[in-house]
Amino acid sequence: MVETRSDAEAKRKVWEMIKDIGTTMMVTMDEQGRFRGRPMRASQKEFDGVLWFFTEGHSPKTGEVSQDERCLLAYSDPSSQNYVSIYGTAELVRDVAQQKKLWSEPLRTWFPGGAEDPKVALLKVTCEGAEYWDSPSSTLVHAYGYLKAVTTGEPPHPGANDKVDFSKQAG
Repeated sequence: MVETRSDAEAKRKVWEMIKDIGTTMMVTMDEQGRFRGRPMRASQKEFDGVLWFFTEGHSPKTGEVSQDERCLLAYSDPSSQNYVSIYGTAELVRDVAQQKKLWSEPLRTWFPGGAEDPKVALLKVTCEGAEYWDSPSSTLVHAYGYLKAVTTGEPPHPGANDKVDFSKQAG
């Protein structure tokens, strides 16, 4: 059974698992009630339960979050067998000081006008919860899992799968 945790260590683990995964799939709901996903990259070096994404101020995703603030972020790192899904609420933020603080020069590829461009805004995702799957990625572990499944008919149980509640204070 998957445990739901709200401790500081579980929240840190989520950050450790996602911070080096360059791209997440951000899923929102469109005006017809259909899920819509697109690749996004968070722009921060620290994590306090909020993730920041640069966006154009007038884009389909900003319209979608103005109608329905719920969103899902799906992170995947198959090479290390780490997977994280985060759900929360998204809001459009126009704050040039925050944009300048989070800006990195590679963003200019998508936002040539820079952090102070009036067309640029931020999507602030306040994390409410997450679930992660953290599995050993070695060939030996997978070989053992295969052998166990074939000989016993039982799947292996390597790694961790926990839920994390960001809405509760860390205990």
